[in-house]
Amino acid sequence: MSKLNGNPQEEPLHSGEVFHLWSYLYGSKAVLVTMQVLINHTGDHDLKVFLEDLVESGFTQEEQQVEAIIKETGIRLPPAPPDRPNVEVQDIPAGARFNDPEIAGLVQKELTTGKILCSYIMGISFREDIRTMFGEFHTQKEEYEVKLMGITKEKGWIVSPPINLK
Repeated sequence: MSKLNGNPQEEPLHSGEVFHLWSYLYGSKAVLVTMQVLINHTGDHDLKVFLEDLVESGFTQEEQQVEAIIKETGIRLPPAPPDRPNVEVQDIPAGARFNDPEIAGLVQKELTTGKILCSYIMGISFREDIRTMFGEFHTQKEEYEVKLMGITKEKGWIVSPPINLK
């Protein structure tokens, strides 16, 4: 029988927790590199500030917290892609550049899928500390998604589906 004594840090991780912690960290490292690229492509000041805050206060902190748990339990860390250099937006050819509304949509999609994954990990976890941590990630992603929605509405980038008046 497993050692479930009420102290989460002493409880072993089950295989689902190990897999999802490792996978989440692997994905987080990839998202951080993707965000570097998207920040390089961003021309809108408000969106750039938002993305930089999201990386620093959101994705980077999540990565550090999950990595700490993985290290504590002695699990091998996933590989990380290399960082991307900073580039001035005007140095990116027009045909190769992401537009600001596209960037906002990609980041919104990342936040939405991240919330779903956080909910799933909360649901499969036995350890309360992991459930709580992913609950906090979920809440933070929702807060950032609301901020991003405000930016997209303000800039006129939001594309709404057809409205049914009947």
